[in-house]
Amino acid sequence: MDLKSKNNIETNKFELEIEASAAEFEAAINTVFRKESKTMNVPGFRKGKAPRAVIENLYGKEVFFEAAVDHLYRDMVQEAVEKSELEVVAVTAFNIETISKEDGVLAKLTAVTKPEVEIKDYKGIAVEKEEATVTDEEIAAEIDRVRERNSRMLTIEDRNVEDGDIVNIDYEGFVDEVPFDGGKAEASDLTIGAGQFIPGFEEQVIGHGIGEEFDITVTFPEEYHAENLKGQEAVFKIKLNSIKKKELPELDNEFVKDVSEFDTLDEYTADVKAHLLEHKEEHIKADMEEQIVEAVISKLEGEIPEEMIENEIDETINSFAYRLQSQGLNLETYLKYTGMTTETLREQHKEQAGKQVKVRLGLEKIAKLEDITANEKEIEDELQKLSEGYGMPLESIKNLVSDSAISADIKNRKTMDFLLENAKITPKKEEKSK
Repeated sequence: MDLKSKNNIETNKFELEIEASAAEFEAAINTVFRKESKTMNVPGFRKGKAPRAVIENLYGKEVFFEAAVDHLYRDMVQEAVEKSELEVVAVTAFNIETISKEDGVLAKLTAVTKPEVEIKDYKGIAVEKEEATVTDEEIAAEIDRVRERNSRMLTIEDRNVEDGDIVNIDYEGFVDEVPFDGGKAEASDLTIGAGQFIPGFEEQVIGHGIGEEFDITVTFPEEYHAENLKGQEAVFKIKLNSIKKKELPELDNEFVKDVSEFDTLDEYTADVKAHLLEHKEEHIKADMEEQIVEAVISKLEGEIPEEMIENEIDETINSFAYRLQSQGLNLETYLKYTGMTTETLREQHKEQAGKQVKVRLGLEKIAKLEDITANEKEIEDELQKLSEGYGMPLESIKNLVSDSAISADIKNRKTMDFLLENAKITPKKEEKSK
């Protein structure tokens, strides 16, 4: 195939003229003939047995032209793009100019290219940085969460209900002595003091004993979700089946040995603090990077093709559909349940897709200006990380992910680090409480 011409017709758009030779067109016709003749009715011949010349005499010499062009389409587009040496992001038109057995196929296609962008003043971006601190209260809360995960349930038989107990009850609610929908349950667990039920309900269970049957009177809030119960006084008939209490492990060295590799509470507390601090620092860095992203977007100059944004939306929705599939759903079902259409879903992602395209172009431009690259070792290390992370052989990862995609990710990360290193960082001001 031969690229005949390349013309810049407008910003980020080129018209490419590509020719498939007579021999290439003939080969495509033969391929299509062998496939389609199997389903064609030709008098005097069984399906698939009629010679090509007979079929062309019967249906016309151009009978296989359209299918042959379809067969050539992918190769013609690929050849045109490669030989043009353009960074093509989309092909928006493909038109046949001439077609014949003698001369082959001449087509024109419209290629949308990656834009030339400019970015200035990217060194010294103003970034606010929050101070990374961990309070004693945060450390205690994290340790308490670990104690909660290692707690045990004790069955209480020798006393009545106290605040904090977990009770199992049967209940039925009545308004004006008439039961209402959703007001009945059996063997329902309720943590006293957790605020799970209507205000005043849990407090009235306190003091009652196992096996006891009693009434509770409460008033539904005015903002209650059920219209017929708003502000209504209700009586609940209760039967108390059991009482349990959650027991947390003692906060001592034995607890530390059970839940960690440390021997003392001081060592464990120091490790918890270090992990909390690391998590905060990661959050702070992410916040700073987001400030960099917004600055790069605002400084970027260039006309972004709509096709690049649409491609980004496609990738986002395809990834979303894949995640749904892993949960046993499909995109069509999701759209049906949410009352959305494909168009509204695309519109929902359009703004973010535009930002992602702009920041990627901005980072690529800065990487080029600063000669930021990804070497072979960095690419190999990244592939190894992916292999370990997904539990897949390295060769399988290499078949799934291209070196160019990995290289782009590495360069983007290194460019972001470069921008942070060269940013003007000031302490983040605390927001004043209103």
